[in-house]
Amino acid sequence: MKILVCISCVPETTSKINFVENDTQFDKNGIKFIINPNDEFGLTRAMWIKEKDNSSIDVINVGLEDSDPILRKTLAIGADKAIRINSNPRDSFQVAKLIADHISKNNYDLIIAGRESIDFNGNMVPGIISELIGINFVTNCVGLEIDGKKIKAKREIEGGTETLSCNLPVIIGGQKGLVEESDLKIPNMRGIMQARQKPLEVIEVDENNLKTETVKFYKPQEKGEIKMISSENLDELINLLHKEAKVI
Repeated sequence: MKILVCISCVPETTSKINFVENDTQFDKNGIKFIINPNDEFGLTRAMWIKEKDNSSIDVINVGLEDSDPILRKTLAIGADKAIRINSNPRDSFQVAKLIADHISKNNYDLIIAGRESIDFNGNMVPGIISELIGINFVTNCVGLEIDGKKIKAKREIEGGTETLSCNLPVIIGGQKGLVEESDLKIPNMRGIMQARQKPLEVIEVDENNLKTETVKFYKPQEKGEIKMISSENLDELINLLHKEAKVI
């Protein structure tokens, strides 16, 4: 089986976020980037499949040269080949179109993407890829079993879990539950040394296929002063909720 895992590089959750160029650009200075957690769950699940049936694993990223250390980490974890599409990722359609163009030229049986990235939380890329290349798509995937050319997948839905089956090829939007955090693999020295010998292919592209334009970023407003109202003074509480908070 040939597996492709989509990788996004995201800021570590403890990073302090700032913007430059009149709040139109994300400031990368001093930011530590990590593998998007939903993508890492997918990569670990791909490794389980590889250990079972000797599948091959490619990882792919749309990004610039500063993504290379993250791709090297995926190779150290156990991916066989890393591919970077050399383009600055600026919206979901652009990323999905560039990855879909690569998939259309290669025969992958299973494409694993994170349900969403933790920086933009768009939850769009795998679904757009599915539409562009015309294959089955399972989002919010928390379970995956493969039997020949068929898969049985579990996906999280409101109030429970749905089980479904379909034929390969398929793209899934993975999340925690596909594997657990305790299952994630930490590269060892042997893996790090082997990663240096594995291929990292850079694909140059001319078109960006942008469908959106970033006008400005805004940080959440700081929390305002808290007013404590006595439980015995319901009239004042109602008055404040009505005239100041304007929620009733």
